[in-house]
This record gives sequence, structure tokens and C-alpha cells, in this order.
Amino acid sequence: MSSDAVCPCGRTDAKGRLLARAVCCGRYLDDFERLPAPDAEGLMRSRYSAFAEQNAAYLLASWHASQRPAQLDFEPGCKWLGLELKGARSLGTDRAEVEFVARSRLAGRGQRLHERSRFVREDGRWYYVDGDML
Repeated sequence: MSSDAVCPCGRTDAKGRLLARAVCCGRYLDDFERLPAPDAEGLMRSRYSAFAEQNAAYLLASWHASQRPAQLDFEPGCKWLGLELKGARSLGTDRAEVEFVARSRLAGRGQRLHERSRFVREDGRWYYVDGDML
């Protein structure tokens, strides 16, 4: 992927311009061991980008061990179309929730995933725990 490619998560700068992958989620996706997402929202955005890029290693590594599946399979032909952040809230120093809507297309049909996700921080690193479909 080129260094100026737009980040799949759709984050924008203060002027409303889409951020490049390299300065947005790419830095976490490409260096998970040394550069963790700074907060639950950043982790949620990077996980969306990982789904868009079919990066199972990142998704599994950023999933809390208590809920992590043994493997992760992707829907063949699924194309992720966009992410909308609905809200993020801290539940203390080491817990947070992020609500989002992710849109995708599979076999020509649009899909919408609306979830309130739960995250925990352990040893300075945020992890996805689980979520409720809304």
C-alpha cells in the first residue's frame, strides 16, 4: 500500500481532509508490538482498518485474551465502505466504550454493523473485549 493511501477508517484532520493511512491507523497496524493505539477510539478505528485490509494477525492480537477466537475468517468478497463514529466514552482509566456504524457490501448487498464495543487497557495497551449489536 502506498504511503499516501487514504486510511480506511476515514479519520479527517482539522480541515476535514482524509488522513493518510501512514499517519493514521497504519502506524498501529504496521508496528503493533512497539506502537499501541493510544486510546479505545484509536484501537476501534485501527481494527476497522484491519478488517478492511483483512489483517487477521492484528485483529487477533488486539482482541482481549478472555474473548479472543482461535482464528478469524473473512467473508470472501466483502468490501468495507465506511466507518461512522457515534460516540466514545471513558468508563474509568482502563475501560471504555465506543459506538460505531460500519458499512460493507457483500455479494452486491449493502450491510450495516452498528455496535457498542467494550475495551480495556492492560499494561498500557488497549484491547477489544466484546460488543453489543444495536
